[in-house]
Amino acid sequence: MLKYNTIIFLSIVLMMIAGTGTGWCQSPAIPHNARSDKAIDDQLPTLQDAFKKKGLVPGNKVFIRVFKKTDDFEIWVKKGNTFQLFANYKICDYSGGLGSKKKQGDSKTPEGFYFVKPSSMFPSSTFHLAFNIGYPNKYDRSHGHSGGAIMVHGDCVSIGCIAMTDLVIEKIWTIITKAFEKGQPFFRIHIFPFRMTDENLENYMNSPNLDFWNNLREGYDFFEKNGYPPNVEVADGKYIFE
Repeated sequence: MLKYNTIIFLSIVLMMIAGTGTGWCQSPAIPHNARSDKAIDDQLPTLQDAFKKKGLVPGNKVFIRVFKKTDDFEIWVKKGNTFQLFANYKICDYSGGLGSKKKQGDSKTPEGFYFVKPSSMFPSSTFHLAFNIGYPNKYDRSHGHSGGAIMVHGDCVSIGCIAMTDLVIEKIWTIITKAFEKGQPFFRIHIFPFRMTDENLENYMNSPNLDFWNNLREGYDFFEKNGYPPNVEVADGKYIFE
């Protein structure tokens, strides 16, 4: 029995060291290679200066919002109890126009509420650097949406993904890597067709996407009001926000 207990104890210790236990390791392993390491070395000094000028700290929690129509890719950084806009990078390319992805092969960029873990980072991507947004999420699956491997990446070319220039993806990669290193277990990425204002929605009153977009607006309004992203769940085929 003593020998058996010793084996169990050593197994637990090894799991803790490897970061494969259930909650013991606060900073899970972040995939990296020589390319991603060089990107961080190249971009971090400039980013540190930019963080300092805004009164922000590299490594603090991040949140991302995307607006397809205006090519806006916003990075927000936590300061106190709310998030402050750090940067708005321009999307180099996305595909399929407005409206969310529904099936494999439609070449559309998704819209909705997603999150990214360290395991979703792909430094060896053919498209310079990449991370998977997590499509299809629970909402997508509840509606029978198919497809996958939807990334934010470099190389400025898209078939359903969100493509950035190589320089910009290096900056984004550095910012989110530092947040993961500091212990953020995942970050949220909210993808909208456009800014969810009354005026913009009125321009699409006859769109078949209107009900879906009004549901997205609830999450958009939550952040606009509170300064931090909501917890997002799915019930009865709709997003709900807490």
